[in-house]
Amino acid sequence: MSRKLRNLAIIAHVDHGKTTLVDGMLRQTGVFRSNQEVQDCFLDSLDLERERGITILAKNTVITFDDTKINIIDTPGHADFGGEVERVLSMADGALLLVDATEGPMPQTRFVLSKAFQHKLAPIVLVNKIDKQDSRAQEVVNEVFDLFIDLDADESQINFPVLYGSGRDGWASYDPDAKGGDLQPLFEAILSHVSAPNDDPGGALQFRVSTLEWSDYVGRIAIGRVHRGILRVGERICHASRDGTRKPVTVRGIYAFTGLGRDEAECIEAGDLCGIYGIDPIDIGDSLTDLETVEPLEPIAIDEPTMSIVIRVNDSPFAGRDGSFLTSRHIKDRLDKELRTNVALSVIPGDTTDSFEVSGRGIMHIGFLLESMRREGYEFAVGRPRVIYHEQDGKRLEPIEFLTVDTPEASTGKVIEIIGERRGELVTMSPKGAFQRLEFTVPARGLIGVRNRILNATAGEAIMHHVFDSYGPYRGEIARRNLGVMVSMATGRATAYSLDNLRDRGTFFVNSQTQTYEGMIVGEHCKEGDIVCNVSREKKLTNVRSSTKETFVKLLPPRIFGVESALEYVSDGELVEITPDNIRLRKKHLKEKDRRREERSEA
Repeated sequence: MSRKLRNLAIIAHVDHGKTTLVDGMLRQTGVFRSNQEVQDCFLDSLDLERERGITILAKNTVITFDDTKINIIDTPGHADFGGEVERVLSMADGALLLVDATEGPMPQTRFVLSKAFQHKLAPIVLVNKIDKQDSRAQEVVNEVFDLFIDLDADESQINFPVLYGSGRDGWASYDPDAKGGDLQPLFEAILSHVSAPNDDPGGALQFRVSTLEWSDYVGRIAIGRVHRGILRVGERICHASRDGTRKPVTVRGIYAFTGLGRDEAECIEAGDLCGIYGIDPIDIGDSLTDLETVEPLEPIAIDEPTMSIVIRVNDSPFAGRDGSFLTSRHIKDRLDKELRTNVALSVIPGDTTDSFEVSGRGIMHIGFLLESMRREGYEFAVGRPRVIYHEQDGKRLEPIEFLTVDTPEASTGKVIEIIGERRGELVTMSPKGAFQRLEFTVPARGLIGVRNRILNATAGEAIMHHVFDSYGPYRGEIARRNLGVMVSMATGRATAYSLDNLRDRGTFFVNSQTQTYEGMIVGEHCKEGDIVCNVSREKKLTNVRSSTKETFVKLLPPRIFGVESALEYVSDGELVEITPDNIRLRKKHLKEKDRRREERSEA
């Protein structure tokens, strides 16, 4: 008898409409009440996810169609959160690939889809946003087919069903010329093309932990799939850790996923997803098995970190003005808490007692952690990101990224030149309407700080996406930032008078009336080399009437940095000071004489 259960992962690139489609699926299957007020993008529960329009943490929900329970697993759309992707795909039996009808498959689509094929998931393709004016549905389907071939999909995966629709308007159809309807064709495609779990509920228990959550009431909650047998409350089972240790434990409680939430359950059969609590410590990749038949599942392989930064206690003159958590103990406790659920992250002690080296999958992965800490009231300083090299057969290997740039045709040469300076190699170039799509392989260190240069070269019209490709041979030195910075020489408020006198020297990072201190970076110099300047100098008062007394000073808006853009900008010997209210750039050594002394010692 076919089981009334399906486990489906949803795959999509950033901003291709995945979370909006899930909202439509929840509405049309009756999960939301007719009078229930629900915010858009329901699964994007974090503030950062809503602001950026991306999925950062994997989540799952449940819908019911035709008496069949469908577990929907929402996967992150960016490769920097690949640790989340690999874990949650092990819980699915099929994958719904969502592709924009205009943009087509993108680098992050390639990354997540390659992981799905490794898990032998059956794909369904939905060409979303079909109602766009510049929709090119048939070309996109052909591009998806070519992508499947590139990723070595097997014959059953290549024969994928294709639907067309609009997640925002809540309809899907097999007809590319359709203009409306509902999502019933999509639900029927899921039931017919995604097989029910073939796990054996009559065998010995096998459960693998895929994600972790924390509750102040029950402690650590381990979420995963029952791959064999039946998991029961109060049962004595064996906990098999990744490191090989085994010990008997008792399941204190089980959560079954139902619609928007989860309810307590007495047991869960093989093939279904659930959360358990009462077992602590327990980590991602651990297995729970029968006491008599101890057969742990293979631990989930997680890609290694490719980039690291050093977090240190903030020692600037303005330290402690904004934040509530300032000390190394506070920072260490917060990083330890993050390690409970973020398995793609690595933390080791730094060179000093008040610093920590944090390694992750990319600047976005690390930047999300730093932004979260900032909003929680932490205050700290961060150095320049560095890539993590590998050694193999006596040769140095570095992380290589696959970069895609959509640029206006007139700017194609400028983009190729910029990426070429960063040791990038052009792979393909193809027209996409009025734009050219350029695909490169480029060292990860070459992408640090390149986004602003490309946006400036293309008048802000270029669209960049990159994804980790592989480790490759070291490609040689890359020129660093070719412009110097303007460094404040005194503590005080920046004045419009002083900024106006310095406007020919470069662009500023501060407004008038911004508090500055000695050693703080206040702007970018228009030439090579740093300059020290006084941005707090005031206009002297005099009894003599000046002809320029009534002159109105009009300054250009300053360049404002976010966490990730600041990390990309800073060079060696510079730090990003991150507080709940401010993001400042500064020199590691605040006094000019200390910086000169260090330069002489390095020379």
